[in-house]
Amino acid sequence: MERESMEYDVVIVGAGPSGLSAAIRLKQLAAANDQEVNVCVIEKGSEVGAHILSGAVVEPRALNELIPDWKERGAPLNTPATEDRFLFLTRETSYKLPTPPSMNNHGNYIISLGNLCRWLATQAEELGVEIYPGFAAAEVLYNDDDAVVGVATGDMGVGRDGQPTDQFAPGMELRARYTLFAEGCRGSLTKTLFDRFNLREGVDPQTYGIGIKELWEIDPAKHQPGKIIHTVGWPLDASTYGGSFLYHLENNQVAVGFVIGLGYANPHLYPFEEFQRFKTHPDIRPTFEGGRRISYGARAISAGGIQSIPKLIFPGGALIGDTAGFLNMPKIKGTHTAMKSGMIAAEAVFAAVKAERSADEVSEYPEQLRQSWLWQELYQVRNIKPSFSWGLWAAMAYSALDTYVLRGKAPWTLHHKPDHAKLKPASECAKIEYPKPDGKISFDRLSSVFISNTNHEEDQPCHLTLKDPTVPIRINLALYDAPEQRYCPAGVYEIVRDNDGNNPRLQINAQNCVHCKTCDIKDPTQNINWVTPQGGGGPNYPNM
Repeated sequence: MERESMEYDVVIVGAGPSGLSAAIRLKQLAAANDQEVNVCVIEKGSEVGAHILSGAVVEPRALNELIPDWKERGAPLNTPATEDRFLFLTRETSYKLPTPPSMNNHGNYIISLGNLCRWLATQAEELGVEIYPGFAAAEVLYNDDDAVVGVATGDMGVGRDGQPTDQFAPGMELRARYTLFAEGCRGSLTKTLFDRFNLREGVDPQTYGIGIKELWEIDPAKHQPGKIIHTVGWPLDASTYGGSFLYHLENNQVAVGFVIGLGYANPHLYPFEEFQRFKTHPDIRPTFEGGRRISYGARAISAGGIQSIPKLIFPGGALIGDTAGFLNMPKIKGTHTAMKSGMIAAEAVFAAVKAERSADEVSEYPEQLRQSWLWQELYQVRNIKPSFSWGLWAAMAYSALDTYVLRGKAPWTLHHKPDHAKLKPASECAKIEYPKPDGKISFDRLSSVFISNTNHEEDQPCHLTLKDPTVPIRINLALYDAPEQRYCPAGVYEIVRDNDGNNPRLQINAQNCVHCKTCDIKDPTQNINWVTPQGGGGPNYPNM
């Protein structure tokens, strides 16, 4: 069945902060120049914000530039940051540490990033942007000159066997003069662009974290709107990068989360269980006693910094936001940088469209990016994240030197190694015993996935594909004790055996997938390839 096609000046893949900011900026420039520019945004979530997950404390710098009157327009930035606390945890107690300047949140806001994106979408639609949630971009379209000319959404109504069902509907081609990829961390189409155009040549590997988050409604007597707590230390050892956050929002709600760098070495480590164990700490647990867990989710984070940013342009398109990796790790913020990258890309693309160009490289985008505050901000902190490969104490000492003495102007740049290559064989690592969940403060994975509102159409091809189906048992189980059973925060991967305990095989429970992309990143042989499921599948995060 032939696919229908729609034509636009600019197609944007992903309705996150970078994609929506780009769309808004394009329409603002079109209005200011009395020029018509047709802009379309497609989003794989069932609605804008459904797949958006972040802490989140937002620095409003980019929003101030994009929509200066955001307060009057009702942007959901309702809780100003009032207090910063930075703690080092041991098993039994905690010690207050000096808050680094980069973590000073004066002037920032504790928000739901999903709700901010929902609001940005309304601003974009008022300007004439077409937004289509529930449509996953599954294929990049190219012309005869190997330039990107748009994307195609995935076919709907394909059965588990790969054959069309009676509900079959072919995907739609969305063709454009320029296509902006704003897929977020480890974008499935962005990976194909890396390979096709050698975009990662000459830069460091991207390095990642897995962020696991819960939203709680707590006892009003314990609620302190605007309070921000970050911790390092227990339950992680000093060689494993990670830490936690507790953010007090409005309405007696607290966002709590744990981030673990995916460069960890011990395959027995279980990020979900580390998070649950963290909440039982004697200085953390009281916050949640008598409270109610509302929602759960997880998402990988691009944390490599400026030395891991790929080439951003190619014929017909560009990368923006976290799919390129603009997170400021020491600041623990990426929303303002993602938005700024989208705005700069929009300005460059608008100039190209105005000049009646099409499907070429918009070299103005990276050039203007390097002249912006975004590039300066990331350059100054480039050495902080890679220093953590030396361990917590050495990294904190170096970070103090880099921040207070060198002030980000060190005459060197530290480098990264790929996360998946750091995993050690299970035989070389100690097993970790985790306590059973109590169902009050700590929980199991399946009950957690339930409150993420995750759903996929069951009769569809598995979107978690294996390049070699023998690898999970032959290599992963044999050498690493099948780490996919643990690094997945949704219980997707399971080793099952016959009744006699023999014949192990990997079972993939794709229905549970919360689209965090951790498996695509951490698999030690890079054998798992995450592709988009049929549109609208995945989590449906409220207020996350």
